[in-house]
Amino acid sequence: MTTQPGYLRFIRENLPFLGTGVLLSFLSSFGQTFFIAIFGGEVREAYGLSNGDWGMIYMIGTGASALVMVFAGGLADRFRVRTLGIAVILLLAGACLLMAFNATAALLPFVIFALRFTGQGMTSHVATVAMARWFVATRGRALAVAAFGFMFAEATLPLTMVWLKSFIDWRTLWMCFAGFCVLACILLHRLLRLERTPQAMSDNSQSTGMEGKHWTRSDALRHPLFWAMIPAVMSFSGFATAFWFHQAHFAEIKGWSHLALVSVFPLGTTALALSTIGYGWAIDRFGAIRLLRIYLLPLVIAFVLHWYAPSLVWTGLAVILMGIAGGGQATLLNACWAEFYGTQHLGAIKSAAAALMVLGSAIGPGLSGWLIDIGVGFETQQLGYAAVFAFAALLLIKPTQMAARALAVPT
Repeated sequence: MTTQPGYLRFIRENLPFLGTGVLLSFLSSFGQTFFIAIFGGEVREAYGLSNGDWGMIYMIGTGASALVMVFAGGLADRFRVRTLGIAVILLLAGACLLMAFNATAALLPFVIFALRFTGQGMTSHVATVAMARWFVATRGRALAVAAFGFMFAEATLPLTMVWLKSFIDWRTLWMCFAGFCVLACILLHRLLRLERTPQAMSDNSQSTGMEGKHWTRSDALRHPLFWAMIPAVMSFSGFATAFWFHQAHFAEIKGWSHLALVSVFPLGTTALALSTIGYGWAIDRFGAIRLLRIYLLPLVIAFVLHWYAPSLVWTGLAVILMGIAGGGQATLLNACWAEFYGTQHLGAIKSAAAALMVLGSAIGPGLSGWLIDIGVGFETQQLGYAAVFAFAALLLIKPTQMAARALAVPT
Protein backbone atom coordinates (compact mmCIF):
# COMPACT_ATOMS: atom_id res chain seq x y z
CA MET A 1 0.00 0.00 0.00
CA THR A 2 1.90 3.03 -1.20
CA THR A 3 -0.66 5.82 -1.44
CA GLN A 4 -2.42 7.77 1.27
CA PRO A 5 -6.10 7.76 0.32
CA GLY A 6 -8.76 9.72 2.16
CA TYR A 7 -10.24 8.14 5.24
CA LEU A 8 -13.53 7.05 3.68
CA ARG A 9 -11.92 5.53 0.60
CA PHE A 10 -9.26 3.91 2.77
CA ILE A 11 -11.91 2.33 5.00
CA ARG A 12 -13.96 1.14 2.03
CA GLU A 13 -10.98 -0.50 0.33
CA ASN A 14 -9.81 -2.27 3.52
CA LEU A 15 -13.08 -2.87 5.33
CA PRO A 16 -12.59 -6.54 6.40
CA PHE A 17 -9.17 -5.86 7.89
CA LEU A 18 -10.11 -2.59 9.55
CA GLY A 19 -13.35 -4.16 10.77
CA THR A 20 -11.29 -6.83 12.48
CA GLY A 21 -9.29 -4.17 14.29
CA VAL A 22 -12.44 -2.32 15.35
CA LEU A 23 -14.13 -5.49 16.62
CA LEU A 24 -11.10 -6.67 18.58
CA SER A 25 -10.62 -3.21 20.08
CA PHE A 26 -14.26 -3.13 21.18
CA LEU A 27 -14.07 -6.60 22.73
CA SER A 28 -10.94 -5.68 24.65
CA SER A 29 -13.13 -3.34 26.74
CA PHE A 30 -14.41 -6.30 28.79
CA GLY A 31 -10.92 -6.53 30.28
CA GLN A 32 -10.20 -2.78 30.44
CA THR A 33 -10.16 -0.85 33.69
CA PHE A 34 -12.81 1.67 32.67
CA PHE A 35 -15.24 -1.23 32.24
CA ILE A 36 -14.33 -3.38 35.24
CA ALA A 37 -14.40 -0.26 37.44
CA ILE A 38 -18.09 0.20 36.64
CA PHE A 39 -18.72 -2.85 38.80
CA GLY A 40 -16.19 -1.91 41.49
CA GLY A 41 -18.84 -0.94 44.04
CA GLU A 42 -20.71 -4.23 43.58
CA VAL A 43 -17.50 -6.24 43.81
CA ARG A 44 -16.38 -4.51 47.02
CA GLU A 45 -19.82 -5.00 48.55
CA ALA A 46 -20.11 -8.65 47.49
CA TYR A 47 -16.74 -9.60 48.95
CA GLY A 48 -16.48 -7.08 51.80
CA LEU A 49 -13.45 -5.22 50.42
CA SER A 50 -12.05 -1.77 51.14
CA ASN A 51 -10.73 0.50 48.38
CA GLY A 52 -7.22 -0.64 49.28
CA ASP A 53 -8.17 -4.33 49.29
CA TRP A 54 -9.85 -4.08 45.89
CA GLY A 55 -6.94 -2.07 44.50
CA MET A 56 -4.41 -4.63 45.77
CA ILE A 57 -6.36 -7.54 44.27
CA TYR A 58 -6.53 -5.66 40.98
CA MET A 59 -2.80 -4.97 41.12
CA ILE A 60 -1.93 -8.63 41.76
CA GLY A 61 -4.14 -9.93 38.95
CA THR A 62 -3.03 -7.28 36.49
CA GLY A 63 0.63 -7.68 37.43
CA ALA A 64 0.42 -11.40 36.76
CA SER A 65 -1.12 -10.73 33.36
CA ALA A 66 1.77 -8.38 32.55
CA LEU A 67 4.26 -11.15 33.31
CA VAL A 68 2.48 -13.66 31.09
CA MET A 69 2.18 -11.09 28.28
CA VAL A 70 5.97 -11.06 27.90
CA PHE A 71 5.84 -14.68 26.76
CA ALA A 72 2.43 -14.80 25.09
CA GLY A 73 2.70 -11.62 23.02
CA GLY A 74 5.12 -13.21 20.55
CA LEU A 75 2.36 -15.56 19.43
CA ALA A 76 1.16 -12.69 17.22
CA ASP A 77 4.30 -13.25 15.11
CA ARG A 78 3.50 -16.93 14.60
CA PHE A 79 -0.26 -17.34 14.22
CA ARG A 80 -2.97 -15.86 12.03
CA VAL A 81 -5.27 -13.30 13.57
CA ARG A 82 -8.14 -15.57 12.56
CA THR A 83 -6.67 -18.32 14.75
CA LEU A 84 -5.13 -16.38 17.61
CA GLY A 85 -7.83 -13.70 17.76
CA ILE A 86 -10.69 -16.19 18.00
CA ALA A 87 -8.84 -18.26 20.61
CA VAL A 88 -8.23 -15.17 22.74
CA ILE A 89 -11.85 -14.00 22.48
CA LEU A 90 -13.11 -17.42 23.56
CA LEU A 91 -10.78 -17.25 26.56
CA LEU A 92 -12.14 -13.76 27.27
CA ALA A 93 -15.65 -15.23 27.28
CA GLY A 94 -14.48 -17.76 29.86
CA ALA A 95 -13.03 -14.96 31.98
CA CYS A 96 -16.38 -13.14 31.91
CA LEU A 97 -18.05 -16.31 33.18
CA LEU A 98 -15.49 -16.52 35.98
CA MET A 99 -16.47 -13.02 37.07
CA ALA A 100 -20.13 -14.00 36.95
CA PHE A 101 -19.86 -17.23 38.96
CA ASN A 102 -16.94 -16.65 41.33
CA ALA A 103 -18.12 -16.96 44.94
CA THR A 104 -14.99 -16.22 46.97
CA ALA A 105 -12.63 -13.26 47.36
CA ALA A 106 -9.64 -15.62 47.35
CA LEU A 107 -10.18 -16.31 43.64
CA LEU A 108 -10.63 -12.66 42.66
CA PRO A 109 -6.94 -12.15 41.75
CA PHE A 110 -7.22 -15.04 39.26
CA VAL A 111 -10.48 -13.62 37.86
CA ILE A 112 -8.84 -10.22 37.36
CA PHE A 113 -5.80 -11.90 35.81
CA ALA A 114 -8.02 -13.73 33.32
CA LEU A 115 -9.93 -10.58 32.34
CA ARG A 116 -6.88 -8.37 32.08
CA PHE A 117 -4.71 -10.87 30.21
CA THR A 118 -7.32 -11.84 27.64
CA GLY A 119 -8.98 -8.41 27.35
CA GLN A 120 -6.62 -5.50 27.86
CA GLY A 121 -3.59 -7.66 27.15
CA MET A 122 -3.95 -10.10 24.28
CA THR A 123 -7.08 -8.81 22.51
CA SER A 124 -5.76 -5.26 22.14
CA HIS A 125 -2.27 -6.63 21.37
CA VAL A 126 -3.53 -8.78 18.49
CA ALA A 127 -5.53 -5.85 17.12
CA THR A 128 -2.68 -3.35 17.10
CA VAL A 129 -0.02 -5.78 15.85
CA ALA A 130 -2.30 -6.74 12.96
CA MET A 131 -2.90 -3.09 12.00
CA ALA A 132 0.79 -2.16 12.26
CA ARG A 133 1.86 -5.17 10.19
CA TRP A 134 -0.89 -5.16 7.55
CA PHE A 135 -0.48 -1.43 6.77
CA VAL A 136 2.73 0.49 6.14
CA ALA A 137 2.20 3.86 4.39
CA THR A 138 -1.22 4.17 6.06
CA ARG A 139 -0.28 2.60 9.38
CA GLY A 140 -1.37 5.63 11.40
CA ARG A 141 -4.80 5.69 9.80
CA ALA A 142 -5.28 1.95 10.27
CA LEU A 143 -4.43 2.19 13.97
CA ALA A 144 -6.75 5.18 14.29
CA VAL A 145 -9.68 3.40 12.65
CA ALA A 146 -9.14 0.28 14.77
CA ALA A 147 -9.09 2.40 17.92
CA PHE A 148 -12.66 3.47 17.22
CA GLY A 149 -13.84 0.12 18.53
CA PHE A 150 -12.43 0.92 21.94
CA MET A 151 -13.68 4.49 21.76
CA PHE A 152 -17.20 3.39 20.93
CA ALA A 153 -17.12 1.06 23.92
CA GLU A 154 -15.78 3.78 26.19
CA ALA A 155 -18.46 6.21 25.00
CA THR A 156 -21.44 3.88 25.35
CA LEU A 157 -20.75 1.20 27.92
CA PRO A 158 -20.29 3.19 31.18
CA LEU A 159 -23.66 4.94 30.99
CA THR A 160 -25.33 1.83 29.61
CA MET A 161 -23.96 -0.45 32.30
CA VAL A 162 -24.73 1.95 35.18
CA TRP A 163 -28.29 2.11 33.85
CA LEU A 164 -28.60 -1.65 33.35
CA LYS A 165 -27.29 -2.35 36.85
CA SER A 166 -30.34 -0.60 38.26
CA PHE A 167 -32.57 -3.51 37.23
CA ILE A 168 -30.30 -6.41 36.17
CA ASP A 169 -28.01 -8.22 38.60
CA TRP A 170 -24.36 -7.42 37.83
CA ARG A 171 -23.42 -11.12 37.67
CA THR A 172 -26.09 -11.71 35.03
CA LEU A 173 -24.60 -8.92 32.96
CA TRP A 174 -21.20 -10.65 32.99
CA MET A 175 -22.87 -13.81 31.69
CA CYS A 176 -24.27 -11.74 28.81
CA PHE A 177 -20.80 -10.37 28.05
CA ALA A 178 -19.52 -13.93 27.68
CA GLY A 179 -22.29 -14.75 25.21
CA PHE A 180 -21.52 -11.60 23.23
CA CYS A 181 -17.86 -12.65 22.91
CA VAL A 182 -18.85 -16.05 21.53
CA LEU A 183 -21.12 -14.47 18.93
CA ALA A 184 -18.37 -12.02 17.97
CA CYS A 185 -16.09 -14.93 17.09
CA ILE A 186 -18.46 -15.88 14.27
CA LEU A 187 -18.23 -12.37 12.81
CA LEU A 188 -14.45 -12.33 13.26
CA HIS A 189 -14.13 -15.56 11.29
CA ARG A 190 -16.18 -14.13 8.42
CA LEU A 191 -14.18 -10.91 8.33
CA LEU A 192 -10.92 -12.80 7.96
CA ARG A 193 -11.78 -15.30 5.27
CA LEU A 194 -9.05 -13.71 3.09
CA GLU A 195 -6.68 -12.68 5.82
CA ARG A 196 -3.32 -11.10 5.14
CA THR A 197 -1.15 -13.16 7.50
CA PRO A 198 2.45 -13.16 8.72
CA GLN A 199 2.88 -16.54 6.99
CA ALA A 200 1.64 -15.11 3.68
CA MET A 201 4.04 -12.19 3.76
CA SER A 202 7.56 -12.40 2.36
CA ASP A 203 10.50 -11.04 4.30
CA ASN A 204 10.76 -8.26 1.70
CA SER A 205 7.28 -6.96 2.58
CA GLN A 206 8.23 -6.45 6.22
CA SER A 207 9.21 -2.83 6.87
CA THR A 208 12.54 -2.15 8.56
CA GLY A 209 13.26 0.15 11.48
CA MET A 210 16.18 2.33 12.52
CA GLU A 211 19.43 1.82 10.65
CA GLY A 212 17.47 -0.04 7.97
CA LYS A 213 17.34 -3.33 9.87
CA HIS A 214 14.86 -5.74 11.42
CA TRP A 215 15.23 -5.38 15.19
CA THR A 216 14.67 -8.37 17.45
CA ARG A 217 13.20 -7.99 20.92
CA SER A 218 16.61 -8.41 22.53
CA ASP A 219 17.97 -5.67 20.23
CA ALA A 220 15.13 -3.34 21.18
CA LEU A 221 15.56 -4.00 24.90
CA ARG A 222 19.19 -2.91 24.66
CA HIS A 223 18.26 0.34 22.91
CA PRO A 224 17.89 3.50 25.06
CA LEU A 225 14.81 4.74 23.21
CA PHE A 226 12.79 1.72 24.30
CA TRP A 227 13.42 2.49 27.98
CA ALA A 228 12.97 6.22 27.49
CA MET A 229 9.45 5.49 26.26
CA ILE A 230 8.57 3.25 29.20
CA PRO A 231 7.79 6.03 31.75
CA ALA A 232 5.30 7.44 29.22
CA VAL A 233 3.80 4.00 28.60
CA MET A 234 3.53 3.10 32.29
CA SER A 235 2.46 6.49 33.64
CA PHE A 236 -0.39 6.86 31.15
CA SER A 237 -1.69 3.35 31.77
CA GLY A 238 -1.04 3.56 35.51
CA PHE A 239 -2.53 6.88 36.49
CA ALA A 240 -5.27 7.12 33.88
CA THR A 241 -6.24 3.62 35.04
CA ALA A 242 -6.20 4.78 38.66
CA PHE A 243 -8.62 7.58 37.81
CA TRP A 244 -11.06 5.29 35.99
CA PHE A 245 -10.66 2.56 38.63
CA HIS A 246 -11.56 4.86 41.54
CA GLN A 247 -14.20 6.82 39.62
CA ALA A 248 -16.95 5.98 42.12
CA HIS A 249 -14.73 7.13 45.00
CA PHE A 250 -13.77 10.27 43.08
CA ALA A 251 -17.45 11.12 42.56
CA GLU A 252 -18.13 10.52 46.24
CA ILE A 253 -15.38 12.82 47.53
CA LYS A 254 -16.43 15.51 45.05
CA GLY A 255 -20.05 15.22 46.22
CA TRP A 256 -21.43 14.02 42.88
CA SER A 257 -23.41 10.93 41.98
CA HIS A 258 -21.62 8.20 40.03
CA LEU A 259 -24.11 8.64 37.19
CA ALA A 260 -23.40 12.38 37.05
CA LEU A 261 -19.66 11.72 36.78
CA VAL A 262 -19.94 9.15 34.00
CA SER A 263 -22.24 11.54 32.12
CA VAL A 264 -19.19 13.68 31.24
CA PHE A 265 -17.14 10.73 30.01
CA PRO A 266 -18.61 10.93 26.47
CA LEU A 267 -16.95 14.36 26.18
CA GLY A 268 -13.61 12.67 26.63
CA THR A 269 -14.53 9.98 24.17
CA THR A 270 -15.49 12.58 21.56
CA ALA A 271 -12.16 14.29 22.09
CA LEU A 272 -10.45 10.91 21.88
CA ALA A 273 -12.17 10.18 18.56
CA LEU A 274 -11.18 13.50 17.00
CA SER A 275 -7.67 13.26 18.41
CA THR A 276 -7.23 9.72 17.13
CA ILE A 277 -8.25 10.78 13.61
CA GLY A 278 -5.85 13.68 13.84
CA TYR A 279 -2.98 11.59 15.13
CA GLY A 280 -3.63 8.91 12.50
CA TRP A 281 -3.33 11.50 9.74
CA ALA A 282 -0.33 13.21 11.35
CA ILE A 283 1.59 9.96 11.81
CA ASP A 284 1.26 9.16 8.11
CA ARG A 285 2.11 12.74 7.18
CA PHE A 286 4.96 13.59 9.57
CA GLY A 287 6.01 10.31 11.17
CA ALA A 288 5.53 9.16 14.75
CA ILE A 289 8.81 10.44 16.14
CA ARG A 290 7.97 14.14 15.82
CA LEU A 291 4.71 13.70 17.74
CA LEU A 292 6.04 11.51 20.52
CA ARG A 293 7.54 14.39 22.48
CA ILE A 294 4.31 16.37 22.93
CA TYR A 295 1.42 13.95 23.32
CA LEU A 296 1.65 13.71 27.14
CA LEU A 297 1.40 17.45 27.76
CA PRO A 298 -2.44 17.62 27.88
CA LEU A 299 -2.33 15.07 30.73
CA VAL A 300 -0.28 17.42 32.89
CA ILE A 301 -3.06 20.01 32.70
CA ALA A 302 -5.82 17.40 32.96
CA PHE A 303 -4.70 16.01 36.29
CA VAL A 304 -4.15 19.44 37.78
CA LEU A 305 -7.76 20.14 36.84
CA HIS A 306 -8.91 16.88 38.46
CA TRP A 307 -7.28 18.08 41.67
CA TYR A 308 -8.89 21.49 41.45
CA ALA A 309 -12.32 20.69 39.95
CA PRO A 310 -15.00 22.38 42.10
CA SER A 311 -17.69 21.30 39.64
CA LEU A 312 -18.35 18.80 36.87
CA VAL A 313 -17.55 21.45 34.28
CA TRP A 314 -13.89 21.40 35.28
CA THR A 315 -13.80 17.63 35.40
CA GLY A 316 -15.41 17.55 31.98
CA LEU A 317 -12.60 19.77 30.65
CA ALA A 318 -10.01 17.49 32.26
CA VAL A 319 -11.63 14.43 30.68
CA ILE A 320 -11.50 16.17 27.28
CA LEU A 321 -7.76 16.74 27.72
CA MET A 322 -7.33 13.10 28.69
CA GLY A 323 -9.12 12.20 25.46
CA ILE A 324 -6.79 14.40 23.42
CA ALA A 325 -3.76 12.66 24.89
CA GLY A 326 -5.50 9.32 24.51
CA GLY A 327 -5.55 9.76 20.74
CA GLY A 328 -1.77 9.66 20.84
CA GLN A 329 -1.71 6.70 23.19
CA ALA A 330 -4.09 4.75 20.92
CA THR A 331 -2.09 5.29 17.73
CA LEU A 332 1.28 6.89 18.32
CA LEU A 333 2.96 4.32 20.54
CA ASN A 334 1.92 1.40 18.36
CA ALA A 335 3.21 3.20 15.28
CA CYS A 336 6.47 3.98 17.09
CA TRP A 337 7.33 0.34 17.75
CA ALA A 338 6.94 -0.43 14.04
CA GLU A 339 8.66 2.76 12.87
CA PHE A 340 11.63 2.41 15.20
CA TYR A 341 12.16 -1.35 15.19
CA GLY A 342 10.46 -2.69 12.04
CA THR A 343 7.63 -5.20 11.74
CA GLN A 344 9.36 -8.57 11.38
CA HIS A 345 9.49 -9.13 15.15
CA LEU A 346 6.80 -6.60 16.05
CA GLY A 347 4.67 -8.98 18.11
CA ALA A 348 7.56 -9.91 20.40
CA ILE A 349 8.77 -6.31 20.77
CA LYS A 350 5.32 -4.90 21.40
CA SER A 351 4.55 -7.68 23.88
CA ALA A 352 7.40 -6.43 26.09
CA ALA A 353 6.02 -2.89 25.88
CA ALA A 354 2.48 -4.15 26.44
CA ALA A 355 3.60 -6.09 29.50
CA LEU A 356 5.07 -2.91 30.99
CA MET A 357 1.91 -1.01 30.08
CA VAL A 358 -0.20 -3.64 31.83
CA LEU A 359 2.17 -3.55 34.79
CA GLY A 360 1.61 0.20 34.99
CA SER A 361 -2.13 -0.36 34.99
CA ALA A 362 -1.60 -2.82 37.84
CA ILE A 363 0.48 -0.44 39.95
CA GLY A 364 -1.84 2.55 39.49
CA PRO A 365 -4.99 1.21 41.16
CA GLY A 366 -3.06 -0.66 43.86
CA LEU A 367 -0.87 2.32 44.77
CA SER A 368 -3.71 4.82 44.69
CA GLY A 369 -5.96 2.54 46.75
CA TRP A 370 -3.24 2.06 49.35
CA LEU A 371 -2.66 5.82 49.51
CA ILE A 372 -6.39 6.40 50.00
CA ASP A 373 -6.43 3.91 52.87
CA ILE A 374 -3.49 5.60 54.66
CA GLY A 375 -5.05 9.03 54.31
CA VAL A 376 -3.52 10.54 51.18
CA GLY A 377 -6.58 11.99 49.45
CA PHE A 378 -7.31 10.93 45.90
CA GLU A 379 -7.63 14.59 44.90
CA THR A 380 -4.13 15.31 46.22
CA GLN A 381 -2.76 12.34 44.31
CA GLN A 382 -3.76 13.99 41.04
CA LEU A 383 -1.03 16.62 41.46
CA GLY A 384 1.57 13.90 41.84
CA TYR A 385 0.32 12.21 38.68
CA ALA A 386 0.63 15.50 36.77
CA ALA A 387 4.27 15.82 37.87
CA VAL A 388 5.05 12.29 36.66
CA PHE A 389 3.56 13.03 33.23
CA ALA A 390 5.71 16.16 32.94
CA PHE A 391 8.82 14.14 33.82
CA ALA A 392 7.97 11.41 31.29
CA ALA A 393 7.54 14.01 28.52
CA LEU A 394 10.92 15.61 29.28
CA LEU A 395 12.61 12.23 29.31
CA LEU A 396 11.66 11.63 25.67
CA ILE A 397 13.39 14.69 24.18
CA LYS A 398 17.00 13.52 23.83
CA PRO A 399 16.38 9.84 22.86
CA THR A 400 13.92 10.83 20.13
CA GLN A 401 16.52 13.19 18.67
CA MET A 402 18.98 10.27 18.52
CA ALA A 403 16.32 8.02 16.91
CA ALA A 404 15.49 10.69 14.33
CA ARG A 405 19.07 10.66 13.17
CA ALA A 406 19.01 6.85 12.91
CA LEU A 407 15.85 7.12 10.80
CA ALA A 408 17.17 10.12 8.85
CA VAL A 409 14.08 12.12 9.91
CA PRO A 410 14.39 15.94 10.02
CA THR A 411 13.83 17.36 13.52
